[in-house]
Amino acid sequence: MTDGILSLTGVGKHFGAVTALGDINLRVGAGEIVALIGDNGAGKSTLMNIICGADAVDEGVVRVNGEPLRNLTDANRLGVGVVYQDLALAPHMTVAENMYLGTELTRRLGPFRVLDRRGMSRDAKAAITELGISTLHNVSMPVDRLSGGQRQVLGVARAIKRAKSLILLDEPTAALGPKQVGIVLQAIEAASNNGLGVVLVSHDIPSVLKLAHRVVILRHGTIFLDRKPDGMSVSDVMTAMVGDE
Repeated sequence: MTDGILSLTGVGKHFGAVTALGDINLRVGAGEIVALIGDNGAGKSTLMNIICGADAVDEGVVRVNGEPLRNLTDANRLGVGVVYQDLALAPHMTVAENMYLGTELTRRLGPFRVLDRRGMSRDAKAAITELGISTLHNVSMPVDRLSGGQRQVLGVARAIKRAKSLILLDEPTAALGPKQVGIVLQAIEAASNNGLGVVLVSHDIPSVLKLAHRVVILRHGTIFLDRKPDGMSVSDVMTAMVGDE
């Protein structure tokens, strides 16, 4: 594995008497796609919240490019992008405007600064073209006219554009049809090809086994398995998730 963009060393998290995560050691390299898999309650959400800076660790340390990540401010400064199941898109704004939501470009007009809509459209189209996403060719289209798959791809594209080091994705193909799933997976591969580390939480095991460079399986808050997916079947993954029962 390459030197880690992301490294977790001895990470633990407790909620009262409950240990949600214990002694988590994980590395993600540049351009590496790591699938994080586990049954409900295995600790996936807690681990993702720690990596994105939303939760603090109780033990251990999280580093991105060698620098400690302790909170959301650190995550933003270190270039960690996140795609949640709730995409937080503004439906009546355009694709380009959503790409820049919260980070809008402005230009000077006399004594005032106004939105640079032309610049946002130009840069959004260039970013989407670079990712090879043909399904979002019209960046002036309002989001409420996009399909579910197109909205998902927009969320991924926005996170990739903002990320400098790492992108985290929570169930990015949930409730999508096969064609839409393919579009989203293409965008994730583009993120990897651009050198971003990728951490992917998904219950779509067949897609994960095709896409991921490594599969990390959590069980009861610890890493039960960390390996390449070569030769693994869906049954192998399910057994590792829940045991022989």
